[in-house]
Amino acid sequence: MAVVFAKTQKGQTEVETRSGGLSPRVRRVLIMVDGRRTVDELRGMLAADDLTHTLGMLEEEGYIAMTALKDERSGQTRAAPDHPLPAITAFRPLVIQSGDPSKLDKARNFMANTLNVFVGSLGASSLLTRIETAEGHEGLRAVFDEWYQAMVSSRDGRREAESLRTKLLEVI
Repeated sequence: MAVVFAKTQKGQTEVETRSGGLSPRVRRVLIMVDGRRTVDELRGMLAADDLTHTLGMLEEEGYIAMTALKDERSGQTRAAPDHPLPAITAFRPLVIQSGDPSKLDKARNFMANTLNVFVGSLGASSLLTRIETAEGHEGLRAVFDEWYQAMVSSRDGRREAESLRTKLLEVI
């Protein structure tokens, strides 16, 4: 099932008045959201490497909302469920397991290793320090957006950003 987003009233107002202060790239994504195209169709039309992140930000700030699910095999579209789904950039529910710091270490190492590989330790030294000193999962979640932006700012990281983001969200 593919997700279909539509502009909310706030999104319509933003397109008409430019009052929200969105960047041109984010505004372009908002304009392309029409209530008919799936996220994959938008990805094919836009040169936005961080489309999932941008859509998540637009959704969290109330510019767009999920309105339908589309079966890509049959082409049939059905209304979104009545109960809200978590935002597409949402973290999993945080379950603290005392005595098991392995998930925290795994997330911390993943963030540091991907930065070292795709950005380089010199280009991300201050972010690496903040990742290393982050207190628990909450601290790592606080630097998640900065980590993701660093990833998409590098040429090689841009290609892998969505896959890496998904893997990190499984443990953070």
